[in-house]
Amino acid sequence: MLRKFSIQTKHHSEMVDITKLVQDFITEEQIINGSAVVYSAHTTAGITINENADPDVKTDMLRRFDEIFPWTHELDRHAEGNTAAHMKTSTVGTSQFIIIDNREILLGTWQGIYFCEFDGPRNRNFYVKINERND
Repeated sequence: MLRKFSIQTKHHSEMVDITKLVQDFITEEQIINGSAVVYSAHTTAGITINENADPDVKTDMLRRFDEIFPWTHELDRHAEGNTAAHMKTSTVGTSQFIIIDNREILLGTWQGIYFCEFDGPRNRNFYVKINERND
């Protein structure tokens, strides 16, 4: 099963919690056990799993990404001027593998799944591919 999700990001850089969207898809498809891959088909937006209890974690992460990969750099040659967004996406990655156990995505107590926008705001897509296991 594969589903395409569309979201509208609101900021230049942001982390959008998509955990509920992924869980709702698994619930709708009545998956008991298996796995899922959450994938961003963009070069300037990725997928990560991280803390979802304290919103300051997202704020701190985005700030630190900006410190490591400043938006402008005198040696950047990419014509679009968004090399930093490409670097951030390569660091975060474009997908995450998730275990489905007893109808629930298997995440730690404080974990959530995030769509990471690094060159917004934009209309974006991500995909969830479910691999069901019958046991």
